Amino acid sequence: MAHLLSTSCSVDMSSCCKLPCHQSYQGSKLFSSSCKLQTSNFPRKKLVLKGNRPERVCMVHATTLPMSQEAKTQPGSGSHQASGGSSKRKRVMVIGGDGYCGWATALHLSNKNYEVAIVDSLVRRLFDHQLGLDSLTPISSIHNRIRRWKSETGKTIQLYIGDICDFEFLAETFESFKPDAVVHFGEQRSAPYSMIDRSRAVFTQNNNVIGTLNVLFAIKEFREDCHLVKLGTMGEYGTPNIDIEEGYITITHNGRTDTLPYPKQASSFYHLSKVHDSNNIAFTCKAWGMRATDLNQGVVYGVRTDETEMHEELCNRLDYDGVFGTALNRFCVQAAVGHPLTVYGKGGQTRGYLDIRDTIQCVELAIANPAQRGEFRVFNQFTEQFSVNELASLVTKAGEKLGLNVETKSVPNPRVEAEEHYYNAKHTKLIELGLKPHLLSDSLLDSLLNFAIQFKDRVDVKQIMPSVSWKKIGAKPKTVSA
Repeated sequence: MAHLLSTSCSVDMSSCCKLPCHQSYQGSKLFSSSCKLQTSNFPRKKLVLKGNRPERVCMVHATTLPMSQEAKTQPGSGSHQASGGSSKRKRVMVIGGDGYCGWATALHLSNKNYEVAIVDSLVRRLFDHQLGLDSLTPISSIHNRIRRWKSETGKTIQLYIGDICDFEFLAETFESFKPDAVVHFGEQRSAPYSMIDRSRAVFTQNNNVIGTLNVLFAIKEFREDCHLVKLGTMGEYGTPNIDIEEGYITITHNGRTDTLPYPKQASSFYHLSKVHDSNNIAFTCKAWGMRATDLNQGVVYGVRTDETEMHEELCNRLDYDGVFGTALNRFCVQAAVGHPLTVYGKGGQTRGYLDIRDTIQCVELAIANPAQRGEFRVFNQFTEQFSVNELASLVTKAGEKLGLNVETKSVPNPRVEAEEHYYNAKHTKLIELGLKPHLLSDSLLDSLLNFAIQFKDRVDVKQIMPSVSWKKIGAKPKTVSA
């Protein structure tokens, strides 16, 4: 393991977590020259050797050393009144803080004067290496990102690298950081990825369900008053032929009335993992008196936020491939490179959508207005509804204004889903808390298209078409050819 460490780092092996060695793809980049690795008094073994090769790799809790003088902290929404009347910064742990939604959220909360820690195994970057994918935008390492944030703002974001499926690692993280709120993005979030083959389906459910269970137990054991803000998905509901309520529905049956969890009709192993999460969280709120907010998020688009615009090293990822890319982001990239827009089947599939700037706004609102002890709240987190055909039409018109010749092509639908259906989902609770939506406008589409044009030389057109079939998934591991 000595080859992993740079000379300016000191290592405490007791703060490592366990990950399969194939997940240690960063090699010597795991420890950068300006990180300091914090020590712990936990006398725990972490490394098991077989022959000359390590079976487990060292994952560490790291924070950055100062790159410039720290700026004066201004009081903001991250402060709350402590006993005695003094102002105390809320401590927010962002699990999955290196990902698309997590990175933007971590920066936004830090900018709002919350004390922020990122917890991440960096496995999302590994998926790209395994599948031959890449973000449209060049993204810096998590260490460089956090150092740059410190340099630009004077604000420190703590970093814990490890797998929340390892409860020992998670327990140490909770005991070290002592969060007031946990924002949980730390799940495998792609439906197509979960449908590649048996091993990816199993990984998705194990990672998502067991990871969330560990978070629930960590809150119970170490921070019982902590508020869990969990990223769910509108995909839990499916496409029922009735209005979709926010988490609960009141029904009358045989003369009796009750309010029950809204029925779930998940459409992939990923979406099913989210349903399991919701059930587990609801149970622990009832049984243990936990407080939790489940944000059933629609499809996110966009890449820019005020914080990620501060410096190129803070830039967020943007996925356009058939596994991790979302509809509007994919269409804008396809238009930028002259590829026909790939509409699956009839194109009538309708979903809720929101700008990534609204994602971070919704999370902040949930943190600032926490659930009560024993309460499991469900908010539907989206701002507008569009069909795939409607999105394609909007991108076509916006592209023509920029001189792009945008065509649309119907391709065989790789998913098992209704292609024409009723869809009307309620989404009032976050508006009532103060959400001010960024609706999809011509100017926003123009900005997103120009962004795609700026980086179009990074597009691998072989990754645009869908390659994962819901019906053809099998037990045999699926390999990816270059």
